[in-house]
Amino acid sequence: MTYTAPVDDIMLALKAAADLDGHLSRGLYDGLDADTIKAVIEEAGKFGTDVLAPLNAPGDKTGSKLVDGKVVTPPGWKEAYKAFADGGWVSLPGDEEWGGQGLPEIVAMATCEIWNASNLAFGLCPMLSQGAVDAVLSHGTDYLKKTYIPKLVSGEWTGTMNLTEPHAGSDLGALRTKAERQPDGTYRIFGTKIFITYGDHEMTDNIVHLVLARLPDAPAGTRGISLFLVPKVLVNADGSLGARNDVVCASLEHKLGIHASPTCVMKYGENGGAIGWVVGEENRGLNVMFIMMNAARLGVGVQGVSLAERATQHALAYARERRQGRTMATKGSDMAPIIEHADVRRTLLTMQSMTQAARMICMATAAATDVQHRGATEAERAAGLARTAVLTPIAKAFSTDIGMEVASMGLQIHGGMGFIEETGAAQFYRDARILPIYEGTNGIQAIDLVTRKLPLDGGKVVMAYIVELERTVADVKASNQPAFGRMAERLGEAVAALKEATVWLGGALQKNPEAALAGATPYLRLFGLTAGGAYLARGALAATREGHAPAAITQARFFAENLLTAAGGLSTTVTSGADIVLETTAAKLGA
Repeated sequence: MTYTAPVDDIMLALKAAADLDGHLSRGLYDGLDADTIKAVIEEAGKFGTDVLAPLNAPGDKTGSKLVDGKVVTPPGWKEAYKAFADGGWVSLPGDEEWGGQGLPEIVAMATCEIWNASNLAFGLCPMLSQGAVDAVLSHGTDYLKKTYIPKLVSGEWTGTMNLTEPHAGSDLGALRTKAERQPDGTYRIFGTKIFITYGDHEMTDNIVHLVLARLPDAPAGTRGISLFLVPKVLVNADGSLGARNDVVCASLEHKLGIHASPTCVMKYGENGGAIGWVVGEENRGLNVMFIMMNAARLGVGVQGVSLAERATQHALAYARERRQGRTMATKGSDMAPIIEHADVRRTLLTMQSMTQAARMICMATAAATDVQHRGATEAERAAGLARTAVLTPIAKAFSTDIGMEVASMGLQIHGGMGFIEETGAAQFYRDARILPIYEGTNGIQAIDLVTRKLPLDGGKVVMAYIVELERTVADVKASNQPAFGRMAERLGEAVAALKEATVWLGGALQKNPEAALAGATPYLRLFGLTAGGAYLARGALAATREGHAPAAITQARFFAENLLTAAGGLSTTVTSGADIVLETTAAKLGA
């Protein structure tokens, strides 16, 4: 089946979770209105449906290949990318000073969902380019900005992140790639990087690599890492392309999914050293790289939403067509569409509500990012920064977990046919599995949430967010809507459970940090469930006021009555589940 952009669901998420109308009225998005934003999303949906989605399954089967030292993407990929760039989709979030359209993060993330739902392997490429733009704009020299930013913003060139190495994994302090200073102010880069998405391809004439490396006199660990811009092709003084730089793709990884996206092993300096330029200060490259990583973390969270949406659409269509068994309503010898079976409906409701909850968390994070950059006052921008900091690990980890879980449920809806590649359900599951690993594994996101974000301003940032959730509970109660069922009660219990776990973790961080770390992952899940339930409830309230979107009420009530019930158990795990973890040594695990 084809893909249809869920424009109404995205707009509801923008209004209920991202406070679109409020931000518009306060002038945060000067020159924009809701109709224009919806029109952009609708046009993106057409491109996703007509151009990208038809390439998804064939690209998965063909994959990218390394031929005579060059990466070749699947048929149609290069043409699709040119149409994508020519259509202005790469430049959508770019700064107008550099040729971009200057649209806000909420629009960038809404369209990002569409690109990745229609074709995740394709959508990875422009997302990384935007991260490179952010890093160079924030810390690059005027020369680097003038030479590379316009080409990246237009999509004429693409960008990559080169972080880890075969021995290092997530421990960037263990990096061995080295950089040597040159008399002309450039650097020579030597080393090997792995897992480099779109490290090489033929879709553009140049690729701009952002590479972490270590100088000879650098301090040990992460304090001694610098960031370098290393182009695939060197750029002449007049802006034209010159000689090929000393960087090559040595091999492509053989992966579980995203086969059309080339994941490269990159070699730097095999023939004298790859020429690069430092971005920011020497030995402070990780600070710059985190600009790319944090932007990518929200983007990867949106990718989780994307695959959840695609898997849900696929499963819903199949459930309506597939006939098997009988229900109480079945007449004669006819078999019923499986959507008429209660357990199938329960599964589909789970998929729909989890997808929308994750979408709302991501859109709320995007809106906080816009406030961070566009707020009218310093205090407003600081509040946006703090909210972005808290929500980013949740958007990344919760949403990618949901993407994987929903894709698995979609496969289950198909039954045995889901395990057969021809139905298409298996690809979504295979593609989704990388997302909880990307940009810092979800365990790392949970640790970040507990150890760095929970203590912000003495815990006041998180507690202020919980107060907002409590207001939503009060609003649901005050609405007195019979259609809401026990939504207010269950949401109230979940918020209380989150508050209890938050207070306990705050104390544990001071007295027993290992116990806090043991509870980090269940705490992030509890946070995501509760936030998602609250945003869905706000969507239900909006639907009630406007007299339409009954699906929003159904999903919010189902989520509250069937999924938020896990909140109490998660809180108990956080507050009293650490002992057995801490008592179990590595030796015991091996027994």
